[in-house]
This record gives sequence, C-alpha cells and structure tokens, in this order.
Amino acid sequence: MLNVTDLPSLNALLNLTNGILVAFGVYFIRQRRIKAHKACMIAALVVSTLFLSSYLVYHYQVGSIRFEHEGWIRTIYMSILVSHTALAIVIVPMVLRTVYLAWHERLAQHVWIARWTFPIWIYVSVTGVAVYLMLYRM
Repeated sequence: MLNVTDLPSLNALLNLTNGILVAFGVYFIRQRRIKAHKACMIAALVVSTLFLSSYLVYHYQVGSIRFEHEGWIRTIYMSILVSHTALAIVIVPMVLRTVYLAWHERLAQHVWIARWTFPIWIYVSVTGVAVYLMLYRM
C-alpha cells in the first residue's frame, strides 16, 4: 500500500510514463498507425489524470516543499519550476481541446492544435521529472 511519502516518486514515474506515451503517440501518427496513436494518447490521458489526482492528494496532505539548495542551482531549479508550472496550467485545456477535436473527427483542427500541444505536453512531463529529481533526490 502506498502512503503519502511515496507519492512524489509515483508522480515522477507517471510523468515519465506520460512523456513516453505522448512521444510514441506522435511517432505512431507519423507512421499513419492510427489505432496505435489513439491507444497511446488515451493511455497518456489516463496517466495524466492519475498524475493530477496523485499530485493534488499529496500537496493537500503535505503542502509546499521548499527547495533547500542555494546559489546557481536554486536559480536553475526555480527557472524550471516556474516554466513547468505555467505550462502545466496551460496544457490542461489544450489537451482537452485536442482530444475533443479528435473525438468529434474535426481532424484538421485537431492536427493544428496537436502541433502546439505535443511539445508543451512533452516539456511539462520532462520538467516534472526534473523538478522531482532536484527537489527530492539532490
């Protein structure tokens, strides 16, 4: 059974998994493997939902965690954290809109927004893992 102290590691794993699924989803659509693309993107959406639920539970229980290091590493951490947080807020409606357009087979619009959604979603996933490593493993 997981306890609250396990959630940051779980969240990092979910972020990593999400990034891999999104990357494979893009790979599959470029190969015109539509069923594989859909499967990866649905899985990424599920993993993202699990991540968000776990993240909210953890921070509801624990609150904020202060980055204890000082100097240049703090500047790097804060830069990553601020960009990660801002884009994590932005990506939620973008993903929902991208999925909505695909679901309703409005593919031209889906492709257009997906070209913006993909790099932001990957960035948020990768920087989420980076924030975890810097905050909990340094």
